[in-house]
Amino acid sequence: MASEATPRVNARYLEQFANQTVRILGKVVSLRGETATIDAAGTINVYLNRDAHLNLNNAAEVVGKVQQDLSVRCYQAMDFGSNIGKDTSNLT
Repeated sequence: MASEATPRVNARYLEQFANQTVRILGKVVSLRGETATIDAAGTINVYLNRDAHLNLNNAAEVVGKVQQDLSVRCYQAMDFGSNIGKDTSNLT
């Protein structure tokens, strides 16, 4: 089975990747139920799956599909904790 390429993007580039799978590295700024807001050079709304366990104010990487409204449907999420660096929003 061939693996799909997952470019790392931030909020500025989401529109270019609509309906595609991407990676986003940023800071979790809001958690509400199964929705998170990630700051990655702008805010991104992420619809989490049941396996995603993110913590507020931690750095996280999300792999998911960009929706038409530029939100992201999460396939996989990794919490990197709070000691990854001061500014994760401009790593792309």
